[in-house]
Amino acid sequence: MTIRLYDTSARQIRDFTPLKPGCVSIYLCGATVQAAPHIGHIRSGLNFDIMRRWFAYRGYDVTFIRNVTDIDDKIIAKSVDQGRPWWAIGYENERAFTDGYTALGCLPPTYEPRATGHITEMVEMMRGLIERGHAYEAEGSVYFDVRSWPSYLELSRQDLDEMRQPAEEGITGKRDPRDFAMWKAAKPGEPDWETPWGRGRPGWHLECSAMAHKYLGSAFDIHGGGLDLIFPHHENEIAQAKAYGDEFARYWVHNAWVTMSGEKMSKSLGNSVLVSEMVKQWRPIVLRYYLGTPHYRSTIEYSEEALREAESAFARIEGFVQRVVEKAGVVEPSADVPPAFAEAMDDDLGVPQALAVVHTTVRQGNSALAADDKEAAVARLAEVRAMLGVLGLDPLDAHWAGETDRGEDLHGVVDTLVRMVLDQREAARSRKDWATADAIRDQLNQSGLVIEDSPQGPRWSLGPR
Repeated sequence: MTIRLYDTSARQIRDFTPLKPGCVSIYLCGATVQAAPHIGHIRSGLNFDIMRRWFAYRGYDVTFIRNVTDIDDKIIAKSVDQGRPWWAIGYENERAFTDGYTALGCLPPTYEPRATGHITEMVEMMRGLIERGHAYEAEGSVYFDVRSWPSYLELSRQDLDEMRQPAEEGITGKRDPRDFAMWKAAKPGEPDWETPWGRGRPGWHLECSAMAHKYLGSAFDIHGGGLDLIFPHHENEIAQAKAYGDEFARYWVHNAWVTMSGEKMSKSLGNSVLVSEMVKQWRPIVLRYYLGTPHYRSTIEYSEEALREAESAFARIEGFVQRVVEKAGVVEPSADVPPAFAEAMDDDLGVPQALAVVHTTVRQGNSALAADDKEAAVARLAEVRAMLGVLGLDPLDAHWAGETDRGEDLHGVVDTLVRMVLDQREAARSRKDWATADAIRDQLNQSGLVIEDSPQGPRWSLGPR
């Protein structure tokens, strides 16, 4: 068994070889908490949640770090605009991200460090870089000297002479306009911390280099994040960490965006879809299916039609699970997933191919049910549950047991009412009044219910919206 991952730095799929046998260490760039999350933000956490689950299934001991950037220019700007403390805005939105991750079934990280809790580590890293000649102080700020590191831009593969760092408002004293700020001198009214070079606040890139070093050491296995972070963020992280003496990450894994009308979903474009609103309209497990089942390196074009298709596809899986449980009781997941599923997941987390195995197994299980082959149906459900568990989509898992977004708390009441109508339909069928029976079924379908006739009698379920 060998897991293979697409490594952005190598521009190819590589066999994964851990630094420490049986263990895998992952650092994921988490939330910048200037606002509540949209589904594009949560996709990254969800993709790496699936990665983490697959490593765990394969027997690895996983250490998963997902940081919180709780101080940056945007948070400070929001503080000024809203007349609220920067820390209050950060904490409020950090909670919103946590709620979003939890709603969509993401396992909590091993550690979730905040940037502001690691100023000491940042100062230590800056001191080491200045001593090594890779950074310098100017007017209270500290900059990284990009020309001092010959390997700079190897990740994004840019030409240094043609590259320009994104503008940093109010930054002065740079020796080269391409140098980037590791520490920003204090400004009136802004939060600041004491350093040997004066009061100020950290730069975004320094935060992650210091926290990765703190929790994973000088070398770790996988660094993850969205494609938009390759430059400047990840490029600058690499320069700082390696110039400091760390080996840093051995594999770089990046997930693609969620887009609307071909543009990356972002708050600045006004096209974001907040997770807090989406979970009111759609069951969270359906949102997870929608965001988690495309390949992590493929772009998701958001549309309600695509969400409805995801809902219908998951309903077919869920319907099979429910039918077997009704017939045989709760079936425990099998110890192993089918070989074709494992092969797909080992190959750069090929979730679409793995999901095809799920649907094939569901069809086989439905055929077994139709043939009244209880043993085969139970065996297929055990396999389906094992596969869905890896994807975080097992509807029988305790996490999803409390879903009430579509009125499951009223299921008993609705069931009683629907049964009364179905009894009327059965009476019409018994007297061969097919027109009345069909009319009742059509009315139920128009109400959003799917009626299925089975050897055990009619059963109902909620259809796609």
